[in-house]
Amino acid sequence: MSLKAIVKSVISGDTLVLRGRPGPQGQSPKERILHLADAVSPRMGNQTREDEPWAFESRDFLRAFAVGKEISFTSTHSLPSNDDVTRDFGTAEIGGVDVASEMLRNGWAKIKESKRDPTDDDIQKRDIEAEAKAAGKGLWNSHGPQARAVHQTMPAESQAFVSEWKGKSLDALVEQVRDGSTLRLRLFMPDGEHQMVNIALAGVRCARTSSKQGEPSEPWAEEAKFFTESRLLQRAVRVVILSLPTSTAIPFQAGANNAPPPPASIFIGTVLHPAGNVAEHLVAAGLARVVDWHAGMLAAGGSMERLRAAEKVAKEKRACLYANMAIASTSTTVKSNGAANGNTRVFDGTVTRIWSGDQISVIDKESGKERRLQFSSTKGPRLSDPKQAYYAQEARDFLRKKLIGKHVKVTVDFIRPRDGEYEERECATVRYGNQNSNVAEQLVEKGLASVVRHRRDDEDRSPDYDKLMAAEQAAVTETRGIHSGKEQPAPKPPVNISESGARATTFVNGFKRQGKVSAVVDYVASGSRFKLFLPKENQTLTLVLNGIRAPRTARNPSEKSEPFGQEAADFATRRYMQRDVEFEVDTVDKSGGFIGTLWLKSENAAIVLVKEGLASVHSFSADGLSWSTQLYAAEAEAKQARRNLWEDYDEEAEKAAEAPPPEDDGGRLKSEYLDVIISDVRTQNGFSFSVQILNTEGIATLEKLMRDFSLHHHSAQPAPSNFVPKAGDLVSAKFSDGSWYRAKIRRASAVKKEAEVTFIDYGNQDTVSFQKIRPLDPKFRSLPGQAQDARLSFIRLVSDESEYHADAVDRFRQLCEGRKLVANIDSKEGSMLHLRLIDPNDPVAMQDPLACINADLVREGLASIDRKGCKYLGAYPHIMNKLHIAVAEAKRDRAGMFEFGDVEEDE
Repeated sequence: MSLKAIVKSVISGDTLVLRGRPGPQGQSPKERILHLADAVSPRMGNQTREDEPWAFESRDFLRAFAVGKEISFTSTHSLPSNDDVTRDFGTAEIGGVDVASEMLRNGWAKIKESKRDPTDDDIQKRDIEAEAKAAGKGLWNSHGPQARAVHQTMPAESQAFVSEWKGKSLDALVEQVRDGSTLRLRLFMPDGEHQMVNIALAGVRCARTSSKQGEPSEPWAEEAKFFTESRLLQRAVRVVILSLPTSTAIPFQAGANNAPPPPASIFIGTVLHPAGNVAEHLVAAGLARVVDWHAGMLAAGGSMERLRAAEKVAKEKRACLYANMAIASTSTTVKSNGAANGNTRVFDGTVTRIWSGDQISVIDKESGKERRLQFSSTKGPRLSDPKQAYYAQEARDFLRKKLIGKHVKVTVDFIRPRDGEYEERECATVRYGNQNSNVAEQLVEKGLASVVRHRRDDEDRSPDYDKLMAAEQAAVTETRGIHSGKEQPAPKPPVNISESGARATTFVNGFKRQGKVSAVVDYVASGSRFKLFLPKENQTLTLVLNGIRAPRTARNPSEKSEPFGQEAADFATRRYMQRDVEFEVDTVDKSGGFIGTLWLKSENAAIVLVKEGLASVHSFSADGLSWSTQLYAAEAEAKQARRNLWEDYDEEAEKAAEAPPPEDDGGRLKSEYLDVIISDVRTQNGFSFSVQILNTEGIATLEKLMRDFSLHHHSAQPAPSNFVPKAGDLVSAKFSDGSWYRAKIRRASAVKKEAEVTFIDYGNQDTVSFQKIRPLDPKFRSLPGQAQDARLSFIRLVSDESEYHADAVDRFRQLCEGRKLVANIDSKEGSMLHLRLIDPNDPVAMQDPLACINADLVREGLASIDRKGCKYLGAYPHIMNKLHIAVAEAKRDRAGMFEFGDVEEDE
């Protein structure tokens, strides 16, 4: 009885593998092997034996004639089988043509010898064989078979083979289908050799079939295998080898391994049939999943896009592998027309900060809200890892130069939920420039970031995921950045030249000589205080803006910012953070901060802050600046517009406040700032000190006088023997340092032959013997004494009976003695000046016009408000308020005399 089947494959020129029709859902049908009863052909070789002569040509003729076609066959007898596959001997026809006769006619088979008497059919076949033999066809070709080498095993030099043939198209024949996406191919090499290779279809992976008898295959594995077999087995195809099976890029790998890699057992490539790419059909049928990491090989030609489209179709149909697909996500998916946690999904904005190689902050143009974003599917190097630190800094700097302050278009792809120490984060695609370039793709391509390997069904990923993978593949191929295998040393921490006043002072003159210096704003501490980074020198410094005072910001949760302090800091951060700037240095404060000017291109930061009403002009420091007029104009504009600090500005009230008060013994004097130096501090008979006023011509004259004075006393004659100094006399007196100075006799003792004197140019007092006193030459009398007695306005140091008195005097000396200060005369008591002392190098004084050393001593618990000795307290309400705050802080901190409680001295 004649049976029908489909020819699955051909083993040799006389043996075929037959199969039935597939099941209703593509299940693979049963198979049987048919040996042609009346013909014999050469045997194909394998890994243990060579091909018999003409074996490949014989099989290939039958393959081309029969594979994939319907066959009618009759079994004459069956052979026993131990693998559940029926083996028959018999005859077969395809399209009415006897297969054995066709093989004999073309010379690709011989008649099998038989002991039975020949039939008419046997005689006919012998005649056919004789005709082929006479014509020299096939096996009867007198020239013999073509000489060729057949390599049954994979190439020993796998990497070399891939490098030679990568991207080139080769003719091939599918010899075996191991599973739906794994094939064994015979490559027809240009030199005539046959090379057997194993190929994994690029971009897809099918379920694995069982390799051991009795073990079940993975779900849908057999269906996928049959799908591919029915279309490709023993068909001619074109093959493009793409890669070795390295599934992930391994950044920061250890040093290169000199040992050669073992031969690969499989290559990755595309297999193209004239009817199309079977990988795409497998995915569309739901019999294969897309392999993400292959995107690097396929994205450039559009193959990955077609696979994604096929995958989408399979998921929509819930086909095979996707039949039970759960629509769930570990993170918050953002709908195309929805919003992310109340925020707009798609928005334009400006980049204000680069946090790392994969995180930035962007100001939403419409809402004005700052949003911190993570690049979707991208992971940058970590600064905390010494191996990654170099590239982490490179990535951060790349982003800073590309994006900071630039307009970008943001699409939030999904929201990554909070996970342990990682906070919830919006993951987005960020594009910039006219080309709408994806900055994450550029990072990856330069080897400054890697691509996240998502779980198989994780849909929360970048819409440009395949392009990211292609960029990473390019970086790996070119060994760029993190894929170079080179161990770059971690960057050295920058040197902080503002760590102390003494250190900073050594750099001031150098900066002044340079003029404008290039830097990068590394951090914004407040509206007028910046940390700058000097890349060339690998140094950092603190820069305080000269001429202005910005409100303070809280330094810790227990503090409270001054009004508009946080707004000023935020404004400065958004405008200057991580920008390339220039700065100029004027001086340095006692804590090591450099005081100067900051420019962003031609924009003066101080003027901008004042114009925005987020800083006020500090008259004392502003008046000496060449651009002070612009500062005052900016402040006037801010006041007029009532911006921020000036929202409650009352012009009439200010004019009334600026009107000079009457000057009387107990009233407030008009502000008069003087440059002074404390020339002497005295603790006998109470605390007092003397000052020299520096911003007069007297000091220059004094210096010349002292030079002449010194020369005069080298040659001057001793005082007359009858010279007796009297109280009130101006004399020359020799000080303990061995030099002569102008002095005034306070009292003299003829018995002891000594006098108490005051050195009128410095304020020092001493007791000097008559032998060290001479009459003052008239030519040295014209210049008035340069030292003036002074006391601290508003306050008095703790009494000399207090255990803190010595600390108070030492602290005053530390802050004031021998230093150039600014003083305001708050009152006069005869020749005694009541002074408010200001350190011009104190950053607080630069910000707060009421800051002074007087208040500092009170704040440290070393002085108290002098309610008895200062009759003018009521004329300075702002100062008094400042001092009351200082007292409260001293009590709170248990400073100085408040160490053991609120025991304030009797005022």
